[in-house]
Amino acid sequence: MTANHSRLLALLSAILGAAVLRLVPHPPNFTPIGAMALFSGAYLGRRAFAFATPLSALLLSDLVLGFYHGQATVYFSVALIVMIGMAALTRVSALRVGAAAIASSVLFFVITNFGMWMFSGIYPRSLAGLQACYVAAIPFFQNTIAGDLFYATLLFGGFKILELLVPRLRAREPQTA
Repeated sequence: MTANHSRLLALLSAILGAAVLRLVPHPPNFTPIGAMALFSGAYLGRRAFAFATPLSALLLSDLVLGFYHGQATVYFSVALIVMIGMAALTRVSALRVGAAAIASSVLFFVITNFGMWMFSGIYPRSLAGLQACYVAAIPFFQNTIAGDLFYATLLFGGFKILELLVPRLRAREPQTA
């Protein structure tokens, strides 16, 4: 197995592992979804594969957990978070990962709760209804941020340690003439 194949296998295993962690009992919204999408965007590059991997992992875990209202907004949010990973994490550092994780949490909160207001029928379609929806979601937001930061640390930090321990997993530097 070449070094590039070993690296890809390690990256995909980390993403699959994050998806499996979604199946473990956890506090509401304390999941690896945002971190998994950031990690995929950062390490799988600007390819359809970077989107397909976390979205497929999410779909597989949803097959086990069951489908739910607002699922389309969750998938849309995950795709946008992959894009944050691509754009913000071209160079990975603790500060960049932390900032991207917080940005992902905010994006997820705004989009999924807007979708809940728009499509669930629970809230009136008015400014007051939108406000009520966002206010009701605030207790879950702290878990989203905590989960994104925790799992981003686990994925990015864990992979960095793995790269240090297993040199063949390191990205090859382009050769200069």
